[in-house]
Amino acid sequence: MSVLLHRVRPYGEGEPVDVLIEDGIITRIEADVDAPSAEVVDGGGAVLLPGFVDLHTHVREPGREDTETIETGSAAAARGGYTAIFAMANTSPVADSVVVTDHVWRRGREVGLVDIHPVGAVTVGLKGAALAEMGTMHAGDAGVRLFSDDGHCVADPLLMRRALEYAAGLGVVIAQHAEEPRLTENAVAHEGPTAARLGLAGWPRSAEEAIVARDAILARDAGARVHICHASTAGTVQLLDWAKKQGIAITAEVTPHHLFLDDSRLETYDAVNRVNPPLREASDVAALREALASGVVDCVATDHAPHAEQDKCCEFSQARPGMLGLETALSVVVASMVETGLLDWRGVARVMSERPAEIVGLTDQGRPIAVGEPGTVTVVDPDTRWTVAAEELASLSANTPFDALELPAVVTTTVLRGRVTHRRTTSEVS
Repeated sequence: MSVLLHRVRPYGEGEPVDVLIEDGIITRIEADVDAPSAEVVDGGGAVLLPGFVDLHTHVREPGREDTETIETGSAAAARGGYTAIFAMANTSPVADSVVVTDHVWRRGREVGLVDIHPVGAVTVGLKGAALAEMGTMHAGDAGVRLFSDDGHCVADPLLMRRALEYAAGLGVVIAQHAEEPRLTENAVAHEGPTAARLGLAGWPRSAEEAIVARDAILARDAGARVHICHASTAGTVQLLDWAKKQGIAITAEVTPHHLFLDDSRLETYDAVNRVNPPLREASDVAALREALASGVVDCVATDHAPHAEQDKCCEFSQARPGMLGLETALSVVVASMVETGLLDWRGVARVMSERPAEIVGLTDQGRPIAVGEPGTVTVVDPDTRWTVAAEELASLSANTPFDALELPAVVTTTVLRGRVTHRRTTSEVS
């Protein structure tokens, strides 16, 4: 099986070339490749990037297949240019055992549109009381390499210390949902003038920053790696910068929505804008953009969080937090980082593919576009703009804050190890 990507520009640089992928491997990169038996994808001068890797996705299976399944989540990922995603543990039952993590792994392989790596829970039932069997999950078929109680903070410092020590021995990563729960009780919005005016319970920056600082120190002493989920404040950026300069093995992600939206969106009380951590102020957005460009924040992760209509079409304080992200992520990154001059296409490859793959040790993702490397790539039309239509997304849910918004850049084709997993038709671009 072979695929010929005709007239594409690796990393958006130079003149268009042809890229031939045979048996899952890039075998030729040159002008006018002759491959009569290959499936031809005409790029028309489009940008070619390594397939995207998402360290933070919720696919809801098992347990909430009414909001998303591994099949629909995989389709959304492929349409967004993703070739690998990490499925968070807050399913039902919780992914705190090898039975669940291996099930998710097998279902992902059955669907085959994207590599789905299950994230194992740090604590049993996400309850923060006892460590889950991390070693068993790591040794299973899924080879779990990332552990997180996302949605809940591992708030007990002694338990977090033990988790980091255990993770260091296994060579895996703990991803922390940084939220001191005693500071966020009943909180639903960023603590600031907007929330005060709207009468919404405030969520202080310090709730995130206190945990980031604590866990950086714990990781230092344990000789472990800690990853900060969905960084959202300027103070977190400063703490990450400090920790990295100390040689602490800490990494962090930022979501597309925290790069693009701020708490002014709350004026309508539309619960589609409720997210955890909350949308912050414009100054935080600016700091996160600069940090992503400089590498203080390592990568973009979607925190794709599908919800049923009844869980969002309700009073703001009662709504479930979370937004869709897989199909809009690239466009939002282009709007916030490329069109502002903060990143070029090489930079996009770094934050959406190469760096996330490095963090979790994926050796077959985020690879250079070169002969002999895996044919796992994404074709992006940088010049076409499209209007988001929630009801037309591949996800089973429709809770996107970008509905009806025109965004730049379209993922036209996604290729996983030489197999086309998504190909956009002209009719799909509006």
